[in-house]
Amino acid sequence: MNIDSEKYSIRTWIHPLMLHWIINPGVAFNELILGQRIPKILLIEKTRKIKPLAERSFIPCPHCNTLHSALKWTPQNKTAFGNWFGLYCDHCGQIIPCLTNLTTYLILGLTSPVWYWFRNYLKAVWLKKQQEKFSKPLNMTLPQHSWWYAGLRWGLFMYIWAVILNPLLFRDEITLKKLLIGIPVWISGGLLFGLCMKLFMSLSEKKSTANHALKSTDTE
Repeated sequence: MNIDSEKYSIRTWIHPLMLHWIINPGVAFNELILGQRIPKILLIEKTRKIKPLAERSFIPCPHCNTLHSALKWTPQNKTAFGNWFGLYCDHCGQIIPCLTNLTTYLILGLTSPVWYWFRNYLKAVWLKKQQEKFSKPLNMTLPQHSWWYAGLRWGLFMYIWAVILNPLLFRDEITLKKLLIGIPVWISGGLLFGLCMKLFMSLSEKKSTANHALKSTDTE
């Protein structure tokens, strides 16, 4: 697929946010339980007009070359979660490849004797549900999220992983003391994470605006 690099900036696994998705163990909860996925290739529209990042984000389908707005996969459309096999392209019916967290790979490998024999059936059922879901009109307006809400949600996922799931997997002891200590630790960690993401996005927006202003000056 030919991508206009003058119009879009291309984000792949080497981008800090994408790389974080791959190496952060807590993301395994998002992928395996919630079915939240990130595409392998994300395009960010370069525009002189200031727009929220979500409105400038597009996901290309490698099968039919369709550019999908990232707003298709939002909670208000009930499409943000449940994407266990990838992101469904409602144009060609194929699956857009997504990144996979390293811990997810490990868990899937250890549990493969249980689910491997049913994967084709599960995938067929999932595809049918995706077809039904995307056959309905989608709300393409910008969802409202606050940084503290996103941070606390991440902190909750990390709490469940670090304090409960990780000890169960590695046969470590789960005590009441660890459960109680983990609450303020991951609340604080979640709020810090949300704030860092907000600052990072703000810096990205300012950098994008500055670059476009510089280009505009050069062309005049």
